Amino acid sequence: MTSLNSHGIRFAFGTLTVLPVRVTRWDRATARSGMLCAPLAGLVVGLLAGGAGAVSLLAGSGPLFAAVASVAVPAALTRGLHLDGLADTADGLGSGKPAEDALRIMKQSDIGPFGVITLLLVLLAQVAVLFELYGEGWAHGALGAVVAAVSARLALTLASRRNVPPARPEGLGATVAATVPVRRALGAAAATVALCAAAGAALGPYGAVHHALAVLGALAAAELLLRHCVRRFGGVTGDVFGGVEETAATAALVVLALGG
Repeated sequence: MTSLNSHGIRFAFGTLTVLPVRVTRWDRATARSGMLCAPLAGLVVGLLAGGAGAVSLLAGSGPLFAAVASVAVPAALTRGLHLDGLADTADGLGSGKPAEDALRIMKQSDIGPFGVITLLLVLLAQVAVLFELYGEGWAHGALGAVVAAVSARLALTLASRRNVPPARPEGLGATVAATVPVRRALGAAAATVALCAAAGAALGPYGAVHHALAVLGALAAAELLLRHCVRRFGGVTGDVFGGVEETAATAALVVLALGG
């Protein structure tokens, strides 16, 4: 079990980030362990993103530059893979074509108008919220970046649960789809919500509730997209996972902006 967990951590970091981690096993058991470790990868990405924003703010930059830095770091750490998945998913959903044709559109290397518009709005929303949070102080902005990144990767854990089928028989989506037992996915979700609430409590008594709601809001938004994609495409793909991840990150930030 310890060996499998070690391989799972490698799988999570090797597939969800560009950090120099070599994936030493590529099978369904490792994929299950890896997707359960996805929030851990999100924590590292979030800490680096929040750290970049906080350092830039403390060094004298304005909150807008800090927000851009915090959005740029996750994109760089994934080579834009999740953003690309979001754009491809938007193009597939926006095409209005049957599932087979929509999946073919999603595999194309170019980005259509639906993808461009979606990317623009999502990135603007993320920067806008982090601008507000960094305006309240470096700790608010940095914690927001961490919570968004962790929530986003937790959404991937839930999207990998066993009752969600793959849309194609090949690709990363097929490797991780339907690998995580529902109970273990829910356990990971409960643990993540509790940890984010504990971190939020450092910002005040309402902070715990606010940050817990941010994670729950992220998961709700991701679940809505996931179910729509399963109905539309017959299952999930690597692009759908990217769309789910970016949707969750944005939704978490939006919740943090509301009532803040």
